[in-house]
Amino acid sequence: MTMNPAYDMTYRVEHFERGRAHRVRSVDQRLGGRGINVNRVLNQLGKYARATGFSDHSFAAAAELEMPVDFVHALPWVRRTVVISESDDGTATALWEPGPRISEPHAVDQLRVRVAGMLSDMSGMVIAGSLPAGVDPGLPAELARTAVRAGVPTVCDLDGPALELSARVPGIILTPNTEELERLTGRSATTVPEILAAVEPLMTAGVGAIIVTRGGAGMVAVTGARAWSAALPRPLAGNPTGAGDAAVAAIIAGLAAGPNPNWPALLTDAVATSAAAVVIPVAGEIDRVLRDRLTPAVRVTELEPVAARP
Repeated sequence: MTMNPAYDMTYRVEHFERGRAHRVRSVDQRLGGRGINVNRVLNQLGKYARATGFSDHSFAAAAELEMPVDFVHALPWVRRTVVISESDDGTATALWEPGPRISEPHAVDQLRVRVAGMLSDMSGMVIAGSLPAGVDPGLPAELARTAVRAGVPTVCDLDGPALELSARVPGIILTPNTEELERLTGRSATTVPEILAAVEPLMTAGVGAIIVTRGGAGMVAVTGARAWSAALPRPLAGNPTGAGDAAVAAIIAGLAAGPNPNWPALLTDAVATSAAAVVIPVAGEIDRVLRDRLTPAVRVTELEPVAARP
């Protein structure tokens, strides 16, 4: 579910410097937004997924040529995101437009109806990305609560007030990065012990699981009374813009496979899939051959969660 989609623009330059003109080597434009990228990677993983949320007519028509969609046409236009990718060292600089205000007065009700109609066929749901102006930050939590009550594993990949409200949904799965976790908890989340301490109150409050993405350092997952870290021996250089979306795609694929996920195997796949996105210059795509090659190298270590310590 992508409520604030975007046209992703990627400009490739040799080296980017502030305050001077640059000759762009190439330009890519594609449909984007966190949920769109998750949907695209799921399709690459061989999983059927349908994209929904808000869009305008042009974006929905273009998306329909690429993937199954069921958008509510409620935006006057769709924003752009710009990534400046440097070929000399793989550094990426991103500029995110805020997006428009929702224009259809009954759009939220229409989205509720769409989600309710899909529940019986769902094996997993992802709510990802920012919200357009005019949408209550409690809407993702409301939709997530409906899905979780129906027995559908639901991942919220959000930030700000929407993440805070979604964290109150019993059984929800959260996938923040370290900065998002720090904003959510008000606590430092730089090291693994700090992450475990930061998520402990959330787990006590009823969150089903939290998978914290740490960039090249891998991930930390906490579920119930168990916790793990997972990472490659060495991080890969490249464009990290879509790595988190690829990880979420692998996570929901693992959760949707059955009621008792194998968490070490799920994390192994998530780390390998995320790394396979880093080497691709645009978000929402992975190198499947590299993903298969990296999977045996992922190291998963069980941790002692704070709640289990005497």
